[in-house]
Amino acid sequence: MTEPSSITQAVKEKYGEAATRVSAGGVASCGSSPSSTCCGGDPITANLYEAGQTVGIPEQAVLASLGCGNPTALAQLKPGETVLDLGSGGGIDVLLSAKRVSPGGKAYGLDMTDEMLALARQNQQKAGTQNVEFLKGEIENIPLPSNAVDVVISNCVINLSADKDRVLAEAFRVLRPGGRFAVSDVVVKGDVPAEIRRSVELWVGCVAGALKDSEYTSKLSAAGFEDISIEPTRVYRAEDARQFLTTEGVDPESIASIEGKFMSAFIRARKPIS
Repeated sequence: MTEPSSITQAVKEKYGEAATRVSAGGVASCGSSPSSTCCGGDPITANLYEAGQTVGIPEQAVLASLGCGNPTALAQLKPGETVLDLGSGGGIDVLLSAKRVSPGGKAYGLDMTDEMLALARQNQQKAGTQNVEFLKGEIENIPLPSNAVDVVISNCVINLSADKDRVLAEAFRVLRPGGRFAVSDVVVKGDVPAEIRRSVELWVGCVAGALKDSEYTSKLSAAGFEDISIEPTRVYRAEDARQFLTTEGVDPESIASIEGKFMSAFIRARKPIS
C-alpha cells in the first residue's frame, strides 16, 4: 500500500507543475505531458463553467481549474456566508464564491502547493476581489478554528487525499452547526476490478483514491453529517477512456466493464444544528 506521505508529495508535485505551466502561459494538466487528458482535459474538466459565470475572473484562474464539477453553482451560496474551498488551486471557485457571498461574506481558499497559492493570489489581485483569503495547509489539518464557516466546498480534491476520514472530520469541525458540505468529487458506483480501477483513476485524476458512492456516504455519516446525498453530474463513458486505457495496457475487452461506473458527482451533507 502506498504511504500517505508519498501520495501527498505526488499530489503536491503534480499540481505545482500544473500551476507553473499556467503561469508560463500554458494550460493546466497534471498528467505526464501537457496534452494528457488526466485532470486537465475532456471529458473530465471541459465546460464546467458557463461563460456568464466566469465574467470578471482572470483567464489564468480558469485555465488552472483542474476540477470535475462546479460546486459554486450547486452549493446555493448566500450573501453574508463564509465559505471554505478545500484544495483551492488557482482560485476560480474561491473567486466565484466570493461573488456569491457578497455583500458581507467571505471566501477562504486552502491549498498546500506554493505555486498554486502564488497563482491564486495573483488572480485575486487581478480580479480586485477583497473578501478572499488564501491559506496554506493540508485539507487533513485545516488551519481555521472550529465552527468558523457556513459552507465547505471542494472541486475534485478529496478523492486525492490519503486520509479521507480525517478530511471529512476536519470539514465537520470547521463548519458551524447547520453548516453545509457541498463538494464535487469523483466517485465509483459498484465494484471494479483492481487493475482496471487503477488505470481509470490515472485517467480521471492522476492519483488513485476515488471512493465508492456507498463508502462516501458511510464516511460522511461516521464524521457526524446528516442529510447526505450524492448526485451524479457527469458520467464517464468507457469510450471516452478507451485510448488512454489501451495505452496503459488494459485489455480492450475489459474496458466496456467500466461503463457508467466512474462519475463526477455533487455530494451534499449538513452538520446537525445541535
